[in-house]
Amino acid sequence: MSIQVNIHEAKTHLSRLVERAAAGEEIVIAKAGEPRARLVPLEPPRPKRRQPGSMKGKIWFAPDWDSPEVNEAIARMFEGEDEPYGADESRWSR
Repeated sequence: MSIQVNIHEAKTHLSRLVERAAAGEEIVIAKAGEPRARLVPLEPPRPKRRQPGSMKGKIWFAPDWDSPEVNEAIARMFEGEDEPYGADESRWSR
């Protein structure tokens, strides 16, 4: 269903007309009785499809990223036994 309103009425009741359009109604805005614009509900945006491999060449891992030594160092940091590489302790002891 569609209704036609003049520009003055559209300006005066814009919020109400937007709600009606969002509910699925089509609103035609006219000037001197001549249709000039149409207020219709927006379609929800379609989610972008992810493409496998789109980050190829943009992420780099060190050759030893999953070595036992690195895993042990990370475990020690989580357990609070060791500071992260290059951590400046003076920043944390204020």
